[in-house]
Amino acid sequence: MELEVSMDFACTGCDQAVYVRLKCSGKGLDAGPRTVAAVNIPCPHCGVVNQITFEPTGTVRTVTPYRGRAIPQPSVN
Repeated sequence: MELEVSMDFACTGCDQAVYVRLKCSGKGLDAGPRTVAAVNIPCPHCGVVNQITFEPTGTVRTVTPYRGRAIPQPSVN
């Protein structure tokens, strides 16, 4: 199963509106209306990474700052 989902949400860093269109696929979509997926989306305005949880209908459940591992910065020496 494959599904294209469009969502709007407010960035957790700068509160600006962000629009995203995603292509979802996989067995998880067959689980029914209670299915929830998560994706990390960087804000095009400030760069903060937002973790979005959403339903296959495009309904956004939560938007939180992504708290994953930080990407190490290269050494200058």
